[in-house]
Amino acid sequence: MAPVKKRNVSSAKTTEQNVKTAKIDLSSKVEGILVNRKNANVVFDILEFLQSEKEKDVVSAVDACSKLFCTLLERKELFVGKLPGEDEALSGGFRAEEKYRIFMRHRYNSCVEILLEHLSHEVHRVKESGLCCLMRFAAEEGQHPLEDLDWSEHYSFPRALIQAVVDRLLSRTTDNSLLISRFQEFLEMEDVRYYVMSSIRENVGKVMDKSKGAVVPIYQNNVFTLMSNISVPSQQSELSNFMVKQEAKHEDWKAAKLNEHKRVFERMWLGFLKYKLPSNMYKKVLVILHDSILPHMSKPTLMIDFLTAAYDVGGAISLLALNGLFVLIHQHNLDYPDFYKKLYNLLEPSVFHVKYRARFFHLANLFLSSSHLPVYLVAAFAKRLARLALTAPPAALLIVLPFIYNLIRRHPSCRVLIHKPSTEDEPLEDLYVMEEEDPAQCRALESSLWEIKTLQKHYHPDVAKAAMLINAPLSEQEDDISEVLEITVHELMERDLKQTQTKSIPLEFETATELLRGGGDVLGQHFCLD
Repeated sequence: MAPVKKRNVSSAKTTEQNVKTAKIDLSSKVEGILVNRKNANVVFDILEFLQSEKEKDVVSAVDACSKLFCTLLERKELFVGKLPGEDEALSGGFRAEEKYRIFMRHRYNSCVEILLEHLSHEVHRVKESGLCCLMRFAAEEGQHPLEDLDWSEHYSFPRALIQAVVDRLLSRTTDNSLLISRFQEFLEMEDVRYYVMSSIRENVGKVMDKSKGAVVPIYQNNVFTLMSNISVPSQQSELSNFMVKQEAKHEDWKAAKLNEHKRVFERMWLGFLKYKLPSNMYKKVLVILHDSILPHMSKPTLMIDFLTAAYDVGGAISLLALNGLFVLIHQHNLDYPDFYKKLYNLLEPSVFHVKYRARFFHLANLFLSSSHLPVYLVAAFAKRLARLALTAPPAALLIVLPFIYNLIRRHPSCRVLIHKPSTEDEPLEDLYVMEEEDPAQCRALESSLWEIKTLQKHYHPDVAKAAMLINAPLSEQEDDISEVLEITVHELMERDLKQTQTKSIPLEFETATELLRGGGDVLGQHFCLD
């Protein structure tokens, strides 16, 4: 074993030395190019390392390219303007200085293309180093543009390079969540964030139109991951961190205006959400909707189409969609007459058995908290819940019963459901129509809450006790249902099993103290009689 171990150590040392040698060699090549233009062809050696199959060689080459081309950009030694072909540069009437700049600009373009390809590399370290190098190039291009324009009239920013980076991040075949999280630090710069949002919108339009609106799960997950990392400042004064500072008319630049950021943010999200999403993504979007998306939109009510489509998905997604609609109604004055009809139709027997039961009743309690709701609507909800309660498990009933009581407390007119006058000749028929989807047509006010009276004979004592409360006038203080929202059947059983006897059971009215000592004479009398 010893000789093998020795060879492994030796091999590791040799590899480490080779890497160090490669780094030194690449650094000396870069220095040689920057010192003397006659060494320009050495750049091909660096680009060859950049395409190596060895991870460490590639990372070393990325660092070398970063140093080389960032320096050339600073020195303005790359050709500026429409780039002639290399053959044209050799045959045309260009001076030696121009030929050198054209040659190095072509090499720079090749380097950028290779780095963009490396964003799809199987090794994360290569992806990360390539991404950081491209963003350094973007910063240098912003300060030293490669376009030949009148910069007193135009704004300098490497849009094409940022678009190319975004296109690679939004892969259709590879989950780039880790790389996108690394990219997040660049989104803290106002101008980068602005042009990334524009690039996302353009990319989504191309890809989703090409797929004819069909779901592309990996791609859409990458898009959502990138977009959910974007947050727009709330005040204009917060727009201060720019990668590229415009020398002239910086204040007039769209990337420096908060309203423009909000407009692009809004168009980006609407452009993404207008297509069909993977079913698990609706929930991800709806969870962050009211905190991370709506506050940054110019017209939040434009989200109504997405929320309506999300409601049709069903289950927990429908409930979250209603939450988004509720926010739009109360905070942004959205007129949506079908809101309570949609909520009413979510009341099905399955709602007592799903994982999101607690969230459902929490939100339903919020939605029905207004005392200005029509009596027929509140009565419809109370009656439907009472009917569903007949087949609900005990843990759910301990939520439903206080919920119904609170509805009646908020709307005293609904007490008619409890104290309904009747005559002996009146047929015992419930006029409530359970199958009716419109709460206005279900005839709840013509019925009564006889279901709660039935529950007074429930097998679980806690349920029976809660149902008994309806026999007496309800107190004005509402029940706090938050205490029972998370209760489970297992917890109910544990609570019942752990109940201890608080009082000792009385066996005799007076404790016997002289059964033997004080009663000796009595015993003697009995013996004498015998």
